[in-house]
Parts: sequence; structure tokens; C-alpha cells
Amino acid sequence: MSSLTASARFSVLDRSRTREGHTGSEALRDTVRLAREVERLGYHRFWVSEHHGVPGVAGSAPTVLAAAVAGATRSIRVGTGGVMLPNHRPLVVAEQFGVLESLFPGRIDMGLGRSVGFTDGVRKALGRDKDDAQDFAAQLDELLGWFRGTSPTGVHARPAEGLTVPPFVLAMGEGATIAARAGLPMVIGDLRGRDRMLRGIDHYRAHFRPSFWASEPYVVISGTIAVAATAEEARRLLAPEAWSMAYSRTHGTFPPLPPAERVEGLRMSEKERGFYVSGLDGHIAGTEEQVAHELETVLKETAAQEVLVTTSTYDREALLDSYRRLARITGLEGAAARP
Repeated sequence: MSSLTASARFSVLDRSRTREGHTGSEALRDTVRLAREVERLGYHRFWVSEHHGVPGVAGSAPTVLAAAVAGATRSIRVGTGGVMLPNHRPLVVAEQFGVLESLFPGRIDMGLGRSVGFTDGVRKALGRDKDDAQDFAAQLDELLGWFRGTSPTGVHARPAEGLTVPPFVLAMGEGATIAARAGLPMVIGDLRGRDRMLRGIDHYRAHFRPSFWASEPYVVISGTIAVAATAEEARRLLAPEAWSMAYSRTHGTFPPLPPAERVEGLRMSEKERGFYVSGLDGHIAGTEEQVAHELETVLKETAAQEVLVTTSTYDREALLDSYRRLARITGLEGAAARP
């Protein structure tokens, strides 16, 4: 067994990124297909995300997509990375995850975030504003109460009450503090901001309070990992997302992913080029040997129990090849077939 898998689990988050020349429907089906493949490779869990009104992301209803993923797979854990709790009533979220857990017992995770839309227009459409994120801790407490049957309203969440769906807190902003106080596993990233990530992990572990859900801290680190035959090919995997992020910062909208070869031929403004180059740097990317070395360093620094890989790119076959290579260097490949 690889020393990497001996020290950490490896999982996947797919954002259902749309691609130039392809539809949102195709993006969602790509996500389901990828889930089947990474299950076969032995990854521990497969998560989907929640974004609203974003041209480059088709995943707007994570519990619905999670149901499709769970129905198309057999053993991999399935969940959300995450449901943005301020956008929803906690009772409704509990009911949705209760249905998922009832249909796919023992396989469902409940990853929860505190973002409230990216623009004023989206927040208005959701009936929310920025201040709603400040109530995340109370919303989280209410949500968990529905599962334990402790709501003071006399209402019972069906079929959630009495079920155990593992909750995870996405540590954005105050998320590390909230996760520690609630005694919940924490997902923190990205791998590019290593010093800030390490501070968040240290704070979480120092302030963790054991709870019904977890007796000790559990840290999931997340970020982009790209593995290819050469370092240059791995870097090309990063180009579509790096350009899309650069475009969003200079034009105010997050576009579908373009092919890497088109990105490499684009003329960019100085500001856009700066964001693009920055978007290429800091990720874990390279050959199998290079990535293995970097992962060993990160896991030694963080002592994380799990790595959640969040890579997005235009070329889905190249993306799958990256996951195959990562499975090989971490010792996952074939793990799904082992007892």
C-alpha cells in the first residue's frame, strides 16, 4: 500500500463545469460518468457543488444531482461540497438528506457551506442577502437538531429524524471556528494558500469540541491536483480553469471552460494575463513522481485525514487520466475491488 493512502483517504469534488460547445445537460451527465469511473478507481467519496446563475457551472441543485450520482454508483460515498445552508430552510435540507440516506443507506455525506450567492441579482432571486451568512452557526445547529429530533417546534423532519448523515463544514471565513465549536469534520482549502490553510487547521484542532457527530477532529484538505505524463501536459490541464477565473475577475462573469489550445492562443490584457498566470501557480501539478512528492509534503504538514480533489478542465478524458494516475501513485487503483 502506498504511504499516501496509509495516511489519508482520497476523494473527488466535481463542479459540473460547462464547456464551450457543450450544454449544461452534458456537463451534468459528465459528472455522473466521472463518478462511476472514480468509484472504479477506488476513491472514497464523490461530491457535487451548488452554484446559482453561473454560466460556467451546471450544478445548481446538489441534492438532486447527488441522487443521480448515488443511483448510478454502487459503493462510493456521495455528498455535497456543499449545500449552501443560508440559501435554504434547515428543515428542507434535513428532509432532502433524509430522503437520500433512506434511498442509499450508509453512503450519503452532508457537506455544508455558508456562501450566499455571488452577485446581488442572484441573492435577490434567492430571497437572501449577504448578512444571512452570519447566521450560519445557528442554521447549522437547527439543521442537526432535525436529525436528532430536538427541534422545539413540535414538528418532526421526515424521514431524516433518527438517521445519521455525516455533516461536514466547508471552512470559508469563520468556518473553522464554527466546525470546531460544533464538533464536526472540516473541509478546508485551497492548497494554494498553504500558510492560511495551516493556520485554519491549527485553530480548528485547538478549539475542537467532541460532539455526537465526531469524537475528534477530522480534516479534509481540498484543492486542484493535476497529474499527466509530463509537467507541461499537467500545466495545460490547469489552463482552462485559470483563464475562466481570470476572465471572471476582469469581466464580472464566470464563463464555460475553453479548450487549452484556444487559451494558449488568446490575446489578454496585462491585468487579465496577471490573473491567468496567478491561476496557474500554486496547485499540485506535474508528473506522477512530482505529485507524489508534493502530496507527501502537504500531508506531512497538515496531518489531514483526507484529500478532496477539485480539478476542473475542458478535456474530460485528460481529467480522467489525471485521476487514474493519481489513483496509481496513491495506491487507490483497484481498491474498489478489494475487501
